[in-house]
Amino acid sequence: MTQARILVVDDEPFNLDIVGEYLDEMDFDLVMVESGEAAWDALCDITQAFDLVLLDRMMPGMDGIMLLKRMKADERLAGIPVIMQTAATSPEQIREGLAAGAFYYLTKPFEGEALLTIIRSALDDMRVRRELTANLADHAHALACLGEGEFVVRSLDDARRLASFVALLGPQPETLAMGLSELLVNGVEHGNLGIDFAEKSRLRESDCWEGEIRRRLTLPEFKDRAVRMRVRKDPTRWVFEISDDGEGFDWRRFLDFDPERAFAPNGRGIALSRQLSFSSLTYIPPGNRVVVTVPRDETSK
Repeated sequence: MTQARILVVDDEPFNLDIVGEYLDEMDFDLVMVESGEAAWDALCDITQAFDLVLLDRMMPGMDGIMLLKRMKADERLAGIPVIMQTAATSPEQIREGLAAGAFYYLTKPFEGEALLTIIRSALDDMRVRRELTANLADHAHALACLGEGEFVVRSLDDARRLASFVALLGPQPETLAMGLSELLVNGVEHGNLGIDFAEKSRLRESDCWEGEIRRRLTLPEFKDRAVRMRVRKDPTRWVFEISDDGEGFDWRRFLDFDPERAFAPNGRGIALSRQLSFSSLTYIPPGNRVVVTVPRDETSK
C-alpha cells in the first residue's frame, strides 16, 4: 500500500510536535507547516500530492476556514479530506466548518487514539472514492442500452462495484458513484446486518469494521439478506430505488450534518450524498427503502 502523505497545519510548533509524536510509529509521510499561507503553497506544489490535511481552525492570517474554502474552490484540491482541529465546538462554529467542507472534526485537546481513529476513517473514505473513480473507466460503454434494470448485492465490495458501474448513467459519475455507494453500504451494514451508528463508531475505533461485516455475512440469520437496486430511465432523469431486508431506521437524523456527530468517525455519508450526489433523496417509511434521482446526461439517448 502506498504511504499516505498528510499535511499538518498548526501555528503552534508544540502542537505539531504532539501530532508528530502520536503518529511517529505509523507509516505516514508527514509534512508540517505553521500557517495557512504555507499550507496553501504546499498544496499548490505540483511535485507532491496529499491524501489528507489535518488543519487547525484558529490561526493568524489565513485561518483554517479560509484555507478550507480555498481548497474546495480548487478542482485539483477539492477532493482531499480535511480533518479540522478545533477548540471551537459551539453548534454555530461546527456548522460553519461543515458548510465549508470539514466533514471530519477533532476537538482539542485530543488523545493519540482519537487522532488515529479519525485519520483512518478519513483515509479509508478517500481510498474508497478513488477506487470508485478508477473503476468508472472500465464500464464506459456498458450501460448504453439500459432503460430499466434490477441489481442485487450482499457485500461491501459488491456494493461499491455496483455503484461505480451504474454511476456512468449520471452526468457526474464520480459524485454519483460516491452517493450510491454510501446508500448501498448503509443497506448492507445497517439495514441487513444491524450495525447501528454507535456500534459502527466502536468498530471503526478498533479498526475492525469491515472484518465484522464479513463475519456477520456468514451467520445463518443474515445469509439470505440482500440489498436491491432498481434503476429506471425517465424522460429527464434517472431514478434509483435502493431497498434492504432490515427493519428500517430513523433516517431523518442523518439527512443533514449534525454538529453533535461532527466528532464521530462515521455518520456523515447520507448527508454528504444528499448534498453532493443527487437532485433528490427520499426515504420511504420505515426507512429500509430510499429513492434518489439525478438528471440524465444530455449526451445520452
